[in-house]
Amino acid sequence: MTVDQEDALYDFLDNATDAFSTAELATEVRRKGGSGSRRLVEELIAFLISRKLAFPVKETERWLSRRGYFSPARFALTPSRLEIRNGIFIPGHRLLPFANPLLLPHELSFSWKGELIPATTSEGPPEDFYPFYELFGEEYAPQYLARDNPENEEAFNADAYEDPPEISVQTLDMRAIYRELGFVPGDRLIAHTLDWKGGVFGLEPDPYKKMDGEALNKALAEWESAAERGFLACFDTLGPCASTEEQIAFAFWFGGSRLLEVPGRSLEEYLYERCERIEIVPYGMETRFWRAGKEIPDSGPWTMNVGPPDKTEFEALLAKLGVPVSEYVAEAFVRDALFRKDSDIHRILERLLPPSIELTRAERMYIAQFLAETRDDLAESYNFFADHETGPLRSRVAELHTAIVDLAARLSTRDDDRTRLPKHANVTLSQLQNHAANLLEDLDFDEVPDARELAGMENSLDAMIDSYEDLKEGIESARDDFRRRRLTLVQTGTTESVSGGKTLQISLSGTGVWRRVIVPADFNLTELHLCIQAIFGWSGGRLHGFMIDGQIYGPESDGGELAERETTISDLATAGIADFVYDYDYGSEWEARVILLHEAQQLTGRRPRCAAGEGMAPPEKVGGPLRYRRFVSALKSGAGNEKRLALSELGDGFDPDAFTLETVETALKLAFPHTAGEE
Repeated sequence: MTVDQEDALYDFLDNATDAFSTAELATEVRRKGGSGSRRLVEELIAFLISRKLAFPVKETERWLSRRGYFSPARFALTPSRLEIRNGIFIPGHRLLPFANPLLLPHELSFSWKGELIPATTSEGPPEDFYPFYELFGEEYAPQYLARDNPENEEAFNADAYEDPPEISVQTLDMRAIYRELGFVPGDRLIAHTLDWKGGVFGLEPDPYKKMDGEALNKALAEWESAAERGFLACFDTLGPCASTEEQIAFAFWFGGSRLLEVPGRSLEEYLYERCERIEIVPYGMETRFWRAGKEIPDSGPWTMNVGPPDKTEFEALLAKLGVPVSEYVAEAFVRDALFRKDSDIHRILERLLPPSIELTRAERMYIAQFLAETRDDLAESYNFFADHETGPLRSRVAELHTAIVDLAARLSTRDDDRTRLPKHANVTLSQLQNHAANLLEDLDFDEVPDARELAGMENSLDAMIDSYEDLKEGIESARDDFRRRRLTLVQTGTTESVSGGKTLQISLSGTGVWRRVIVPADFNLTELHLCIQAIFGWSGGRLHGFMIDGQIYGPESDGGELAERETTISDLATAGIADFVYDYDYGSEWEARVILLHEAQQLTGRRPRCAAGEGMAPPEKVGGPLRYRRFVSALKSGAGNEKRLALSELGDGFDPDAFTLETVETALKLAFPHTAGEE
C-alpha cells in the first residue's frame, strides 16, 4: 500500500463505530488514498491481521475497530488508598484497554456531571508512580513518566542508569468528588467513553455499591471468569503479542461483551488481587502476561510471520535473509556511509548484512544496486555539516544493529545445541534488533531532532548496548561451559569406558532457575528425582511425582500411580516423550519441566553431570514460586517488615542470580557418592 492508502486506512479505523467488511474498507481507502493495486483487499487483510488493527467477527467475516468495540463500554476504576488520601487520581494504565492507544495517559481528559475535572500535579520519586504504569510493561513505565512533561524527560535523560530523585506527574484533582461520595479505599468509580478518538471519559459513582452482597459477588465472579477466559484464549491464539497493551485488548475481545459491562473489577484490581492463573513474566528484555508459573516459549505460531505485511521486493528479500527491516533502515545505513565519508557500496552492504549472512550472487547484486541508487539519490542533497549532531548517534546505532544481526546469524548457522543458550536469547536478540531498527528509522531524516530528543535517543542506545553486551557475554559463557563439559567427558572417557547418556534441561517453573544435566540413558525416574533434589539443593522429604503423557509416576505403584523406579530416561525417549513435568511438595506447587535434549556421552557409573544453569534455586520451604517471586522482589526493592520477612525466608546473603557449576557438582557428588567404576 501507498502512504496515502495507509493514512486512509488508519483514518477509517479511527472513525468506524460499526462492523465493516474488507470490501467496504477497500472502497473507502481507494476513495481517499488512491486506487492502488488489484490486490488491495488482500493487502488490507494482511494489515489488519499482522498489526492487530481490528477484531475479527468471524461469524460474519467482518471486522470491528477498537473504537467500535470499546466506545460503548462501561468499566470500573479503583482509586488507591494513596490517591484517596491525597485527593488525586493517576490515569496511568487505568484506562487500558478502553482508551485510544495512540494517546498518552496525560493526554486523556475526564468529566464529572458534565464538568471537566481539573488537572493538577503530584511530585515524588519515580518509584512512587511506577505501579500506576506497570500494565504497559514494567520496562516501559519510566518512558511513560518521562513523556508526561518536558521536565521529566530532561530529568530521566540526565542519567541513563539512575532514576531522578523526584519527578512531577499530571493527575486529576479529585478532592471535591471524594468528599461528595464519602470515598473510602475499595470503592469504585464507573467510567464510560465520551470521545474515544480524543480521549475523553466521563466518571460517575458506582451504582452497585449498595447492591445485595450475594448478587454483587456473583456478578463480579462472572466478570472475573470472562476475564480469565479472555486472557487464556489470547495466550493460546496470539501468544505474547507485540505488547502488554495488545494482549489486554485482545483478552477483552476473547472474553466477550461481559467485560464491557458493570458491575466488574478494575483491570489492576483483577490482575493484582483476584487472579491466580495470570501474571506478568519476563519475555526477553520486556515483560508480558502469561500463565502463572509458566515461561513463555521462545517461538510459536505467532513468530511465523516477520516484517511488515506490505513488504516491498527489497524488504521481502531482507526478511528472507533474517533481517526484517524497512527500506528506511537501509537508507539510514547509506546516510551513515555519507557521514563517514566512506560510501563504497560493498562496505555499506557488509554493514547492513554482515558476512555471516550468506548471499547468492544474484541477491548481492540486487541489494548492491538498491544501495547504489539510494546513495546517488541522497548524495545530491546530503549536507555533512547539517548532520554533525545526528550523524555520530546514527553511526553508533548502525554499528549496534550490525553486531546484533551478525550474532543472530552466527547463532542460527551453528550446528551445536541452541537449547543451552540463556533463556529467551533469540527473543532478546530479535527485540534488540527491532529497537535498533526503529531508532535508525527515526534518524533517517534530514531534520535534526531537538536536544532533548537526541539525549533520550542516546540513553536508549546506551541501554541497548548494555543489554547486547550482557546477552553476548551470557551466550559465550554458555558455549564455553558446554565445550568444557564435553571436553572433560571425552578426556576422562579415554581412561574409562563410557556408556550412552542423555542431556536434560530442567527448568523450575515461575522462577527463571534452570539446570542442564547429563544423565545415564538407563537412569530411572527415582534416580532422576534424587538428581533434581540435588541440583536445586532440596531435602527430598516431601511428596513428589512425575506427570508423563497423562500418567502419574510416583515412588509407589498403588493409588493409581505407576512405579517411577521401573521407567528409565531411555524408555521415555524410545516412546517419543520430549518433555514432562516433575511435581514436588504439592502444597507449595513446585513444578519443574524436564526436556529431553540430545544424546551425550556419559562416564561409566550413576553420577549425573551438570553442564550449565542459571539462578540460585529457591529454598523449598518458601511455599512455591509465587511467594518466592514476592520475596525476591521485596529483597531487591522492599523495605521494613516486607524486607525483613524476605530475609528471614530466603536467608541472609541470598542472591537470586547466583549460580556456579562447582556448587551443583558438589551437591551431585553428595547425592551420588558411590558410582560404579569410581573409588
